[in-house]
Amino acid sequence: MGSRAVVSRIYRGEISADIVGRPKIWYSISGLLLAVSVAGLLVQGLNFGVEFKGGSVFTFKAPAASIEDVRGAVHDGGAHQVIVQKAGDDWRATTESLSSAEVTEVKSSVAAALGVSADTVSTQVVGASWGGEIQKKAWQALLVFMILIIGYLSLAFEWRMAIAAVVALVHDLVITAGVYAWSGFEVTPATLLGFLTILGYSLYDAVVVFDMIKEVTRPLGPTSKTTYSEAANRALSNTLVRSLNTSLVAILPVGAILFIGTTLFGAGTLKDLSLALFVGMIVGTYSSICVATPLLVQLKEREPKYKQIRANIARREQSAKRQSRKTTKVKAAAGAPGDEPPDDAGDTGPGDDAGDLGGTVTVRKVVQTGPRRQPRRATRQRRRGGR
Repeated sequence: MGSRAVVSRIYRGEISADIVGRPKIWYSISGLLLAVSVAGLLVQGLNFGVEFKGGSVFTFKAPAASIEDVRGAVHDGGAHQVIVQKAGDDWRATTESLSSAEVTEVKSSVAAALGVSADTVSTQVVGASWGGEIQKKAWQALLVFMILIIGYLSLAFEWRMAIAAVVALVHDLVITAGVYAWSGFEVTPATLLGFLTILGYSLYDAVVVFDMIKEVTRPLGPTSKTTYSEAANRALSNTLVRSLNTSLVAILPVGAILFIGTTLFGAGTLKDLSLALFVGMIVGTYSSICVATPLLVQLKEREPKYKQIRANIARREQSAKRQSRKTTKVKAAAGAPGDEPPDDAGDTGPGDDAGDLGGTVTVRKVVQTGPRRQPRRATRQRRRGGR
């Protein structure tokens, strides 16, 4: 059976995938993704928007202009760090923080170079202190979100599930941030909204899986024939198709916004939001299935209750193996059922030493088929009468 057929059968729920039993594979994939993401954050760094680092923003309409034309016009006005974006017919040029005189000079340069009126060039100056305040509030929101998650999962489930879910969330955040670092996309307040959204989405998948695991593993006891790992993997297999279908349905419209809305309609703000959602949903689905669940199982298998269940199952398996070996030896000693004795086993004719050798002698009853022998007394009477 080919790999495509196996994947298709797993997707349809016909067979169970051993996801919990292969944690090293998933941890290796996650480790590679995290290493690449951290490298991007250290080497490239995040491209924070003007809302975070401060600066000046110039917005105007110039349908016939190109990116090079806009960048050159703003640069000729005295700006140095120029980032140009287009949203439909609107151009958005972001620069470092400029004074009022420098802002006026840039507006005049843009009007002269691109043939637009200086009054139609709108400006916005964002101070660095305001951007720092935005970053601070973003970190506070993330911290409060994590605390609420830990509290909710600890009360609704248990602290081990809370730890597994938080590890998966941090995993999703780092990888998504790494994608932003390597792609050079600008990090804006809309990006932060996307980050918070993917945290909630990833948490939703994890809660669905954990709830099924809790239901399946509740009956486990000392006499159970299934370990916690096997029960958790069965629960995960039952929710696998639903998680994949839900993720696919959610990713398709986000992908349409990212790849169609930003390219055809030039929706720059939607691009910042949709990239975070697109990457986060994919990584969140993966982490809830292949990171959070195996980690939870490893934490739960350390509990004395589930250690005892595993030990009892192993003891019963060893006992069954010993009994099977003993039965095999008894059968080998007695001979296989249905075996016939040798042809000469009952031959005790002249020259045979079966008795001397302690062999088994088979006595065969000979049945006479001729005339029945007359009694001896009747034979004597006939003889007397004949004389």
